[in-house]
Amino acid sequence: MAKFTRRQFLGTSLAAAGTVAISGTKSSGKIIGANDTVRIAVAGLNGRGGSHVGAYTGMKNVAITHLVDPDQRTYKKHLETIAKKGGKDVECVTDIRKVLENKNVDAVSIATPNHWHALMTIWACQAGKDVYVEKPCSHNVSEGRIAVEVARKYDRVVQHGTQSRSDAKWAKLAEIVKSGKLGKLLVSYGLCYKPRGSIGAKPVSPAPAEVDFDLWLGPATEQPHHANLVHYNWHWFWDFGNGDIGNQGVHQMDVARWLIPGATLPKSVLSLGGRFGYSDQGQTANTQWTVMDFDNTETKLVFEVRGLKTDKFHDQGIGNVLKFESGIVAGNKFYPNGKDKPEDLPSVEAPARGTGDQFTNFINTVKSRKRTEQYADILEGHYSSALCHLANISYRLAGKKEHKPETYAPLGGDLLKPDIERFAKYLTEIGVKPGEAVQVGTELAFDPKSERFTGIKGNPEATALANSWLTRQYRKGFVVPNKV
Repeated sequence: MAKFTRRQFLGTSLAAAGTVAISGTKSSGKIIGANDTVRIAVAGLNGRGGSHVGAYTGMKNVAITHLVDPDQRTYKKHLETIAKKGGKDVECVTDIRKVLENKNVDAVSIATPNHWHALMTIWACQAGKDVYVEKPCSHNVSEGRIAVEVARKYDRVVQHGTQSRSDAKWAKLAEIVKSGKLGKLLVSYGLCYKPRGSIGAKPVSPAPAEVDFDLWLGPATEQPHHANLVHYNWHWFWDFGNGDIGNQGVHQMDVARWLIPGATLPKSVLSLGGRFGYSDQGQTANTQWTVMDFDNTETKLVFEVRGLKTDKFHDQGIGNVLKFESGIVAGNKFYPNGKDKPEDLPSVEAPARGTGDQFTNFINTVKSRKRTEQYADILEGHYSSALCHLANISYRLAGKKEHKPETYAPLGGDLLKPDIERFAKYLTEIGVKPGEAVQVGTELAFDPKSERFTGIKGNPEATALANSWLTRQYRKGFVVPNKV
């Protein structure tokens, strides 16, 4: 393993780091007093990792002790950021397992690619560390559930990076829904209207010398390196990412589910769409429409991904919209049926969001050990992440059908007829021609208790395939267990 202080990093070349497997260990977590320093390792330093470093360096009684990434090129800028805030003696490490052996590290903050989220969370909990894990907390449904169970077994605080949980306006809106002051909630919409360009196609090539690509692959299927993986564009490949529904979209999915009282996992899911507008190396949908139903409520959850230029929905692009019996809530305003001007939302008592900051709430909960004070517990993260995975399974199981009105007419029923027609119109606007293929799924029945698909009518083979996608085949040394 290579360890570097800032001075050593800037003054010497980096040595290649080895890997050491850890097994499940007895939790070594200690109680941290209110004025004690929380010592934290940040894992995953490209992109979102910068937000983690920035958040912790601005906090009192928090010290970043380790920077962890298999790409050694990522260290320098973060070391400089930490040094400017008075941080020192930071070690740079390629392999998280060496950090987990250090009993002086209290917590791990994870901003790696998605395929590493759950395994790193599980290892950290086993080693007695608390965890902040970026969204989605899992690459698939099964490993999200295991992460929850391991967190509970070792009594660890695990915070999920869906920051809307720290926003007072959503907490208030959740209470408004419960109050019934606007009538029955009919549809909870999540929107990810975020234009994304083509990523082209990159040939197989050697990984950069500073990147331990085998370690970067971790739990994923072994495969050659190409430049669309390291960094960021891994989001659009099934082995590593979950498309924009599980990238930007998981934030809005979390809110959409939160605002449906009692919603956890769905009893059914249907998804359709495709990758339109260009031909490139990406695999995930850039255009997707999903509907879900839940037990004990008639409220439907509808989620849309639009990765090409589009008009907004009730003036929302990346956001959430609620359809009540009495009108629409969008942009924190209520638009009553039949009226042109918005009204203020009803007054309700809502839970406080004292810090307004997910990272600060995490540190406060690490010290208090009171999960009731936590804004985004791993269980909530698992549920919302799983909704994205289930939508993707329906999409990937979909058959190809022609883009024409008859294809969409049976979907969603009378309540959602305007929504599916609006989505079909969008497909035409982005250049999908009549008769061109769109992937249209059948409704998949799901059991929220067992977290398994229970049947696709007349197609047991498809049911088995759907259940196989609730987990994955893991590489030796990077296996997420199937039970605790």
